[in-house]
Order: sequence, then C-alpha cells, then structure tokens
Amino acid sequence: MIRVLLAEDMHMIRAALTALLRLESDIEVVAEVTKGDEIVPEALRVRPDVAVVDIDLPVVDGITAAATLRERLPSCRILVLTAMGQPGNVRRALAAGIEAFLVKDAPGDRLADAIRRTAAGLRVLDAELVSAAMEYGESPLTPRETTVLKEAARGASAEDIAARLHLSPGTVRNYLTGAITKTGARNKIDAIRIAQDAGWL
Repeated sequence: MIRVLLAEDMHMIRAALTALLRLESDIEVVAEVTKGDEIVPEALRVRPDVAVVDIDLPVVDGITAAATLRERLPSCRILVLTAMGQPGNVRRALAAGIEAFLVKDAPGDRLADAIRRTAAGLRVLDAELVSAAMEYGESPLTPRETTVLKEAARGASAEDIAARLHLSPGTVRNYLTGAITKTGARNKIDAIRIAQDAGWL
C-alpha cells in the first residue's frame, strides 16, 4: 500500500483528488493539509511514502515546503502539482531537487500512475512542461529584490515591507523599481505577475 500525504489548499480540488485516489486499491491517503507550513510536521507524524504537493499553498509555498521535506524525511518521495501556465516553477523545483511533476489538468488516471512511479523512485516529468520551463532563464532579481517583491505580492505596502525588513521605505521603493526594470514590467503588479509566472518568487 502506498501511503500518500496530499497538500492542496482548495477544498473542492483536494476532495476530488482524495476521492479519485480512494478508488485505487494500492493507494491510501493518510493525511491532508491545506498550508505549506503543515506539510513537514504532518509528514513526520504519518510517514507517507509520497507527498503530493500543490505549488500554490498559503504561508509556505509548495516548493519551499517540499525542499524542507526532502531534508527532514528523505524516505518520502515528492510529486509536485503545477499549472501549465507556470513553467518557471518547474525550474525552481528542479533546482530544489524535486524530480516528479504532474500538470494539474492531466487526466485523472495519470495521478495514480504518477504516484506509483514516484513511489518506485522513478522520475515523472511532463516533456512539454519541462520544455516550457527551460525557456525561462535564471532569475535576474537579487535576493533582496525577490524578498521585497514577495512581500508586495502578499499585499504589503512599502511602509509595511520596510518595517518588516528593517529598511527605509525609500530603499524598499528602490528595490521594487529594480525588480520592475529587471523583469521588463510596466509596474509593480506586472512585475509580480511576470516573476510568479517565471517561478522566480
């Protein structure tokens, strides 16, 4: 029996995935979490064979959580779910050592097959997704620009970001301007969209 931890924040999708996997005689969903920071503690508690992790999770994103899980529980294999429109995330996940990916809109029977292959230690890579991911280069953003843009993506104002990072509001605005310029964006919102699509945040 393959024990699976499922990390997905959207209730309907999580329920559908769980129902789908319950139809498989050799797969058991042993835990469900909705936030990225819940993945590692829950995995350490239930010891799954495979963690199926959505990238877009609240609190801690799926790739960051998956990378931590690899360190804390190496016996647990990780299958990342991603959208075709975010190929840059595959580059980030590959850099974090994740070797199994499944596009979210793949046919239902592919999920069970991907879990079996992941549990067996095989790579699960969608050729079209990986090809699209390779079109994106490395992030042009500095670590500080990335941090500031992440905070802005969460809706924080320049003043809030400055207080949180112990910077002046003017310095925060300079980092945001740098991020806008380097991403070729029209404004802050556009820079956030471009960076998220490319998997740089």
